Amino acid sequence: MSRTKFCICQCFFTKNLFVNQCKLHVTYLNKAQFLKEYSKTLLSQGCTDPEAVIPEIESEVTRRKNFHKESWDRRLQIAKEYKPLHPHLFTLQKSFLDPKFIKLVDLAKSPGTTIDELTKAVKHHQQRMYSFPVFTPEFCRTFLSELKNFEESPLPKGRPNTMNRYGIHLGELGFDKFITTLRNDFITPLTRILYPDWGGDSLDSHKAFIVKYEVGKDVDLNYHFDNAEITLNVPLNDDYFDGEIYFGSMRTEESSKVTGIAHQIGVGLLHRAQQMHGALPISEGVRYNLILWMRSSAIRNELCPMCNEKPTLIPVENGFGDGFVINEVDICCAS
Repeated sequence: MSRTKFCICQCFFTKNLFVNQCKLHVTYLNKAQFLKEYSKTLLSQGCTDPEAVIPEIESEVTRRKNFHKESWDRRLQIAKEYKPLHPHLFTLQKSFLDPKFIKLVDLAKSPGTTIDELTKAVKHHQQRMYSFPVFTPEFCRTFLSELKNFEESPLPKGRPNTMNRYGIHLGELGFDKFITTLRNDFITPLTRILYPDWGGDSLDSHKAFIVKYEVGKDVDLNYHFDNAEITLNVPLNDDYFDGEIYFGSMRTEESSKVTGIAHQIGVGLLHRAQQMHGALPISEGVRYNLILWMRSSAIRNELCPMCNEKPTLIPVENGFGDGFVINEVDICCAS
């Protein structure tokens, strides 16, 4: 008898390490390799002492090695000790969703709906980016009050991802069932039609988190691509200024014209995750966005987007890992 386990790729510990002070992604195998490969680049970007950034990189490597266990431990502690402000939010209800979104999903679920019919019902940006209302403003406000309530609690909080320092890992806060329902019942009907070539019909895991931008902390996001197949980005508030998101080409393509898109509360932007993008600085206020990275093991088991190679799989004990899967044989049941 076999069972499916989610995995990470070995490259998680060595590649795409973000050096915040230089806004650069690097590979780190050891000190000598790093200095040989990156000293010239770092010096050209104004870093006077390339060796001085090594502690930051090694700290990130250590964080990654401990991440999955520590994240699960935080999840268990939060489930035991956190007192929700709005307990009903943790189960997705149709009343949270914009009626236009429900209508759009119903269209996608209708037999025979074509991509042309579906794209006429959404705002179609260039390069296969689409936006449409997802959540009602009322839900966004209530959800945000729950997030702020958790922020103010003394409970431990993990970084949302390797580039954003401020925000909330929604899985740790107990929203995995909410997000799984959103992914399976509402997003996949759309992606099945819009992105069949990017695993849109085989999404089987996710990583969901809140990113927070605030003057004096993180105010922008460097140009990058996401570790996923498809991304949904939903703004939760609008009482801030600037912070436009901008897009370029896919990570494997030559650079193309950058396109800027303004945020609207509750309106989701759906795009291929490996399309290069970033966020311009906010100038005032605090901005919260819900980010949903959706993954297809059928796609990523063939090619890891982070190292661009066949992944070397390492199973994780709990959670979705980075969306790769492996089938393990249960020795006790094997004949």
